[in-house]
Amino acid sequence: MLETERYSEASELLQFLLQCQGQDPRLYEEWQALLDWLTDAFPMLQGSESGGYEDDEEGEESMARQHVEAKLAEDVNYADKLLHTVMEKPMSEHTFLALEQLSYLDKPEVDEALIGWLQSTELHPLLQYRVLQTLRRRGTQGLIRFFRSGEHVEIEIETVPIRPEEFPQPVQTVLERVGDQTQVHDPTLFYFAQELWTQFVMAIYGTMDYKSLLVEEEAMIDIWAAALHQTVADSLPGGIGDEELRNLYGITDSLRLRYEQAYRSMRQFVAAGANG
Repeated sequence: MLETERYSEASELLQFLLQCQGQDPRLYEEWQALLDWLTDAFPMLQGSESGGYEDDEEGEESMARQHVEAKLAEDVNYADKLLHTVMEKPMSEHTFLALEQLSYLDKPEVDEALIGWLQSTELHPLLQYRVLQTLRRRGTQGLIRFFRSGEHVEIEIETVPIRPEEFPQPVQTVLERVGDQTQVHDPTLFYFAQELWTQFVMAIYGTMDYKSLLVEEEAMIDIWAAALHQTVADSLPGGIGDEELRNLYGITDSLRLRYEQAYRSMRQFVAAGANG
């Protein structure tokens, strides 16, 4: 948690551990020393209780901004180092941490560097989306045109969703439809469906596949819900058969071609992740 700068979670965990009984006294000393360091570095953590501070989103952002500004005060090249981590090193958790920190740096050259990188480099679609989120958090506005998932796309930065619940209702409805079929009888499948759907929607954002999701037709919701259900079922033992699943979601012969196109797109995304 400390390595990935999840300081409020670390503080809550340490407070919990200090209340536990029967551990080696040296552990309590280490835990208390870590907690003291955290509360000295981030006074807003003092007096936080489990569940309270984590829910305070403004407090989280304020603490993250304070941390990044302190780093920049110590090192005038800190922004360049973060950009180097994002652009030059292999994609990892550190890439996304650096992007999050870049959200809080008041430097116009960061916008220019990230936009130029998006437009000139072939990136993994999930990394592209994280860059778009960073630009939106930075308050960047306007259209950005670049190449993603084999297409030229045009995206309005200020409308890029930050959280899953910010996606348009049809995106939410697809997952609800899968939930209706799986939550009671197969909750494990629904858990994996949630994870996959969130990642997939971020990866296709702005593409023709994404735009097809937003068409106000019940049939398109059924098609994408069936494709999601089938893709997850493929990876689990005892998965549902193709014909049975199509009947479950009302995929008639007239919809089958579009269903197979949606299913293929999702399978390609999963395969790319497995190979990446």
